[in-house]
Amino acid sequence: MASHSLRPVLGVERSLSGKSWRWRGGNMDLGEASGALDDVVTQLLLSRGVERDDLDRHRAPTLRAFLPDPSHFRDMDTAAERLAQAVMTGETVTIYGDYDVDGATSAALLVRLLRSLGHDARYYIPDRLLEGYGPSGEALVRLGEEGSSLIVTVDCGAMAHDALAQAHAAGIDVVVVDHHKCAAENPVAAALVNPNRLDESAEASEHGHLAAVGVAFLLGVALVRTLRARDYFVGDRKEPDLMALLDLVALGTVADVAQIRGLNRAFVAQGLRVMARRANVGMAALIDASRLKRSPQCSDLGFALGPRINAGGRVGESTLGVRLLTTEDPAEAAEIAAQLSALNEERRAIEAEVQAAAEALLEGQHNRAVHVLSGHGWHPGVIGIVAGRIKEKTGKPSLVVALDGDVGKGSARSIAGVDLGAAIIAAREEGLLVAGGGHAMAAGLTVDAGKLAALADWLDSRLGAAVARAKESESMPLDLALAPGGLTPSLVEALDAAGPFGVGWPAPRVAVGPVRLVKVDVVGTDHVRAIASGMDGKSFKTIAFRAAETALGQALIHGSRGRTLWLAGRAKIDDWGDRPQAELQIEDAAWAD
Repeated sequence: MASHSLRPVLGVERSLSGKSWRWRGGNMDLGEASGALDDVVTQLLLSRGVERDDLDRHRAPTLRAFLPDPSHFRDMDTAAERLAQAVMTGETVTIYGDYDVDGATSAALLVRLLRSLGHDARYYIPDRLLEGYGPSGEALVRLGEEGSSLIVTVDCGAMAHDALAQAHAAGIDVVVVDHHKCAAENPVAAALVNPNRLDESAEASEHGHLAAVGVAFLLGVALVRTLRARDYFVGDRKEPDLMALLDLVALGTVADVAQIRGLNRAFVAQGLRVMARRANVGMAALIDASRLKRSPQCSDLGFALGPRINAGGRVGESTLGVRLLTTEDPAEAAEIAAQLSALNEERRAIEAEVQAAAEALLEGQHNRAVHVLSGHGWHPGVIGIVAGRIKEKTGKPSLVVALDGDVGKGSARSIAGVDLGAAIIAAREEGLLVAGGGHAMAAGLTVDAGKLAALADWLDSRLGAAVARAKESESMPLDLALAPGGLTPSLVEALDAAGPFGVGWPAPRVAVGPVRLVKVDVVGTDHVRAIASGMDGKSFKTIAFRAAETALGQALIHGSRGRTLWLAGRAKIDDWGDRPQAELQIEDAAWAD
């Protein structure tokens, strides 16, 4: 199988986007055959690193098969004991969350769990613009003064040394539930539950890809187990249904772009089933506001539901997401969901303005390994999205900084093989940043405007070699190749059976051809749409999203007349017509003549 991956697929050494096509695993050239579909799932699992004797566990991932013992994580039992004590004695508990989807779902999960245990926990979400990321000492102390003797931070806190020290000095217990990279010295806390602690056990470190909401769920499991051991569930007091919270885990995991493998894949697979039951009033309202007429799929969490929750923290009120996901009132849920949808439209308009301004600055940065783009008046709520767009366009790590006077708030996105979070932490330790942290693919920071140039040079020096290696090895991994007649709804169903897909568990990519393109046009926001017709007489719809201004898009629009191509991308179901048809979402193409 390995020998096939060394040879270019279909002889494509350099595609229209400049990549070589390689097999992700073995040669799966189906041609026009469809009889091999039964074995497609096996091949997809093997090519994603599953051992042959472990195939059954991964075919239908369940929590029973993947859930670790929470006690394997450092401080988990301590955190569960402290939280159980608060539940049993009626202490005032505040869940302090981040303002993004992972933070909102993590906070909502613990609030809903504590409510089901008969404990009415409070929650606090900082304002992105006024307070910034992570817990502040001022906010923690104020919450303590308002009566909270226990605060649980979720999706933040691992690097908040000063703030947690202030809370400790004020006699407030803080339990940190996080997944971001940590420094060598842990902050002062009643417990720090984070699989990415530098002193974490090897067994727990295997789960470093969890989103914070996944870690919060494990804390929930540990909490219920601790309360059970203390005979809390007696009489009319029933154990909560932890599985009912998996819709929150799935949403936070996918929206935070966590790797969909192992336990996370089980979280998402089971969470989608829970979501389809629409038991969470707020989640159901969110689905309706997203105009989904079917049960949500994994991609919907990242592209429809997640952005709406995020919009509250980016350009609106930071608490809207948690309020929506914890309410039991359908009318309130519908009102908040509509408000989030409106804010999401506003966010899109703001994002477009900032992106245009950022892209205008790219001209002088062709030789940079890391793009550092900054501007006054840019809205801090959209810089992370813009950084991701710039990264996708250039194929390089990108940092976008919104300047306000002499201080800038930055958000960065990386490429595979380049650990940006570690670099940001190192830059902070070098004195180049006021604050900063994150994980391999994303990071946030605060920087003095006067140090931006030095930071850009330092990042180039630190990450230049890693970026070069990543670019040199850049290729388009393919899972199978087929003739146009083989692109059928049954093939799409067979491919989908190996899901759910996401970062770390990539959706299958197919090569189809040779084809000629007919009726090529641009639709929507720079999307290239076409009908592809094969030599076998079969045709299918295609679309290349946001590609009109790229080299690939220009070749499809202007250079494909009279020529034949191989197309590569994701096979999807188009169910707009009388009967479902398979279509291809183009990610790359190569000349076949």
